[in-house]
Amino acid sequence: MIKIEISEITKKQKSLENHHVFSVVQNIDDLRVFMSWHVFAVWDFMCLVKRLQRDLTSVESLWVPPDSPLAARLMNEIVLGEESDEAPDGSYISHFELYLLAMKEIGADTRLIENFIDLIRKNMPVEEAMKTLSVDTHIQNFVNNTINTVVNGNLYQVLGSFVFGREHVIPNMFKGLLDAWHIDENDAPMFVYYLKRHIELDGDEHGPAALKIIQILTKGNQTSIKQLTSSAIDAINDRTALWDGMEKAISRGKTM
Repeated sequence: MIKIEISEITKKQKSLENHHVFSVVQNIDDLRVFMSWHVFAVWDFMCLVKRLQRDLTSVESLWVPPDSPLAARLMNEIVLGEESDEAPDGSYISHFELYLLAMKEIGADTRLIENFIDLIRKNMPVEEAMKTLSVDTHIQNFVNNTINTVVNGNLYQVLGSFVFGREHVIPNMFKGLLDAWHIDENDAPMFVYYLKRHIELDGDEHGPAALKIIQILTKGNQTSIKQLTSSAIDAINDRTALWDGMEKAISRGKTM
């Protein structure tokens, strides 16, 4: 068992899972706004994934054995699913690219996120890229905090953000969205596929794998556990602030 005091984490996760933003997504216009915001969280999630892959596996040209073969195996399985999952047509695609296809399917504007990715490809710093494109400040704050953890956090802080701020909470969040909205699934089939795929993977495979990685690495070390827990709470608070801003944007029909 993982000896982590999770009562505060669990309480904050429940609040996040039951956030009112899900109940305000009532039509395709609302969903377009939701997705134009949420796509940035889909992107920076991959940054957490790749940081953990770097730390837990060997990705350098001069290979050396990983410290924990089991943690490396579990992490590589997560990367496989997130970066090259099976698409509905049988091809392979990252979940980020799948999300872009889902956005285009419902007519959501993808120009902002695509321009952002172009700037990142040109090695513009994340914070500067978002400012250049005038991305909403709620999104900027969320992404900047994630990237700060990715770049400056230690392994346990990154794990806390990844596991309890993302993998462990995503299935119930996405179930909440599907339960609360009044949109016909046939009107957004690719997005529904994305949601259900994450509910399946994160709930049955990636989430348990991530918890196992924590168990392998912390080994009951209280300093590591404290760092992990603090980072997890910060990540959940950041997502709550993002949802708060998104709810207001949807309610006033704002697009970016």
